[in-house]
Amino acid sequence: MSAFDKYLHAVIVRATHEVHEDGSATIDAHHLLLSLAADQGSTAQRVLVSAGLDHAAVREALDREFEHSLSMIGVSPAAYDLPRPSHASRQPKLGASARLALERSFASARKKDLGSAHLLLGILQAHIGTVPRALALAGIDQAELADRVWQTLNSQDQ
Repeated sequence: MSAFDKYLHAVIVRATHEVHEDGSATIDAHHLLLSLAADQGSTAQRVLVSAGLDHAAVREALDREFEHSLSMIGVSPAAYDLPRPSHASRQPKLGASARLALERSFASARKKDLGSAHLLLGILQAHIGTVPRALALAGIDQAELADRVWQTLNSQDQ
C-alpha cells in the first residue's frame, strides 16, 4: 500500500466518522471536506484555514446550507424540534459526489504525487452540490479557493 493509499484511507475513516455524526447513508464530498479540514498540519487543512475554514467553520457552513435548503421548501428547523440523526449501523459506501471528487483528484496528478491538496482540489472543482452551496452561503469564493490550492501545489513543485 502506497503512502497516498494510507493517507486516503485515513481521510475516508475520518469522513466515515462525519457520516455517522450526520446519520447519513453515504460518504459524500462534504464529508471528505470535513475530513480534510480536521487533518491537522496537512496542506489542505492549511489552505482551508487560510480561507477561514477550520473544521468548525466548515461544519457551520454545511449546517447553514442544510437550513437554507430546508427553507427553500418552507421548512424552518427553528420551528420544529427535529430529532438528532440516527447513527447508521452499517458501513457507509462512497456516494456519487465523493466518487466524482476522488476521480477529479486522481486526474490532477500522478498517483505518487497525490496529496491532501489534490483531494481538496477535487472537491472544489464541483460546480453543483452541497459543497458549492455551503461555500457560497459562507461567502467563500470557490474559484478563488481552488486557485489558492493550485498555487500551493505549484509552489510545492518548485
